[in-house]
Amino acid sequence: MGPIASVASVDALDALRQAPASAGVFVDFDGTLSPIVLAAADARALPGAGEVLLRLASVFGRVAVVSGRPVSYLVEHLPEQIELHGLYGLEWRIDGELGARASSERWRPVIEALVDEAERALVGAGVDVEDKGLSLTLHFRRVPDAEDAAVEWARAAAAGTELHLRAAKMSLELHPPVEVDKGTVVDERSEGLSAVAYIGDDLGDLPAFEALDRLAERGLAAVKVAVRTPDVADALTQQAHLLVDGPEGALDLLRSLA
Repeated sequence: MGPIASVASVDALDALRQAPASAGVFVDFDGTLSPIVLAAADARALPGAGEVLLRLASVFGRVAVVSGRPVSYLVEHLPEQIELHGLYGLEWRIDGELGARASSERWRPVIEALVDEAERALVGAGVDVEDKGLSLTLHFRRVPDAEDAAVEWARAAAAGTELHLRAAKMSLELHPPVEVDKGTVVDERSEGLSAVAYIGDDLGDLPAFEALDRLAERGLAAVKVAVRTPDVADALTQQAHLLVDGPEGALDLLRSLA
């Protein structure tokens, strides 16, 4: 691990270690616990990641994975005791109970129809269409030249349905127009904590960093960790207190906390 730390981040990490029962650790999945892969369905957490999360959860006040993946995917690849938040906070598994934002459910048939349309329009161009139930992702990592076709289709789909269009790593995402993101999750699930860390690598993690800034203004010890990968978002690294090298570096950091 090759971290670049500020004094603030060192102090915050110390605060997590000194009082873990009142501290929280929030972690992204893709690019953080799992290496980026060409096909989204092939993503897997690094060996040992689940065990480290379990050790953290046994001593920390809160440990949660916060991802753009649906919870249905995360539950297949992470221990059942770990708190999960999927689709940027639209759905979750907390204390073994599954749930979703009620305001998002009416968009499920809209997404279902769009998946069919996207597959007809884009699969032949090399775009992988990922049906997430309450959202839709168009991946062009396998065929970068398909980006223009994906962007054109996604913009038209968003305009015709009122879904929100978001850019991610070599992909585009269409989400229900529900005001929730990873920052919402961090805000809500940090209640009662005194120190919080968030580890991520993509633009979708910026709202979580912004939530940490708000928590720090209220007096919490907060540390923003960016995972350095070949296509990490510059905006994320510029705001981070601490950089780690790839998912392996993120896992090393988690081990140091555990």
